[in-house]
Amino acid sequence: MNRVVVTGLGAITPVGNNVKDFWKGLTEGKNGVGPITRFDSTKYKTHFAAEVKGYDPLEYFDRKDVRKYDLYAQFALVAAQQAVESSHLTPINTDFDEVGVVLTAGIGGVTHFFNEVMEHAKGDGVPRFSPYYIPKMILNIPAGVISIKYGFRGPNFATVSACASSSHAIIAGYDLIRYGKAVAVVAGGAEAGICEAGIGGFNAMHALSLRNDDPTTASRPFDKSRDGFVMGEGGGCVVLEDLDHALKRGADIYAELVGVGMSGDAYHITAPHPEGYGACLSMERALKDAEVDRSVIEHINTHGTSTPQGDLAEIVAIKKVFGDGAYDITLNSTKSMTGHLLGGTGAVEAIATVLALRDGLIPPTINHFEDDPQIDPQLDFTFNKARQRDIQYAMSNAFGFGGQNTTLLFKKYTF
Repeated sequence: MNRVVVTGLGAITPVGNNVKDFWKGLTEGKNGVGPITRFDSTKYKTHFAAEVKGYDPLEYFDRKDVRKYDLYAQFALVAAQQAVESSHLTPINTDFDEVGVVLTAGIGGVTHFFNEVMEHAKGDGVPRFSPYYIPKMILNIPAGVISIKYGFRGPNFATVSACASSSHAIIAGYDLIRYGKAVAVVAGGAEAGICEAGIGGFNAMHALSLRNDDPTTASRPFDKSRDGFVMGEGGGCVVLEDLDHALKRGADIYAELVGVGMSGDAYHITAPHPEGYGACLSMERALKDAEVDRSVIEHINTHGTSTPQGDLAEIVAIKKVFGDGAYDITLNSTKSMTGHLLGGTGAVEAIATVLALRDGLIPPTINHFEDDPQIDPQLDFTFNKARQRDIQYAMSNAFGFGGQNTTLLFKKYTF
């Protein structure tokens, strides 16, 4: 099978609107959470979120295109464009018939859907929907648009698994390349669910933090007082490439993707398996796929959402998989800074994991105030401060509602 490397990165997030600023924000412990500005949240239970800051769509799209794309799609397209540009793929060095695109979201155009329905409800019952209503809502459109923009004619589709969606997109791209179905794949995802329907829906599930008196500390993964996740928005994208092809064209290589794992909890539509059964399977399958011993893993960017059940289940799983070796693994949750980007989170955190390998620097888990007695305090968390560590192998976990679990296993690239 072909070896797969990462040759391009793109990100637009609550702590930075490009990869350089995103990485600087993470390593400095920047907090991306603040009051909701997208709508009046006065009547909602949660009044804060992690919004993308200083975003002007006209910096990236003309006015006609802004009307065509829901905000989630705009974020996906911005991240994809950054990734393609950083990869330096061109028709001269690459056959674009062999370049695939797998871009996705967990929910898709929920903001546009909500607004269209509300406008219809205000009217006289005569249907007056935008001609862009369906394309702005469905979540395969970013993949199609990137294909059209660059002329990529390889496999083109979207994966959907809630908060594991963009990790599944990366896994799909990985498999396409290693089995010879493409020489490169643009893979990732985005989300923009900070709207009345998004916040209201997650409030109804009791999934969001209610720390309205202190929102900047609301996302506190693994802390005893965590009370739910913070909604985030934005997107991430990577360019995956066949190693031989990348070397032939002289590409910069960020890291190697050496193994992937997937599983289902078979337990509950929203709650994780309390014993972390599916998470265990996902990590174990990534190790098996990479053909490496569990002792080589030095860092895990956890799913770490800041929910009482989810954080505990993931730590239970890590201790089961790695045994005493779990104490040698440096753990973190970048959601403490970015909030939870839902369908975009897997790709964004994969980028953070790749950069941690490249730079030997693991971002902190901010907002830690008190150890949870159920979460082993002897584990090596990066609470409140980044950690220098030269690492060779690292994992990134992403788990979705429905019990859909993914693990990406990256290796520091060496010739």
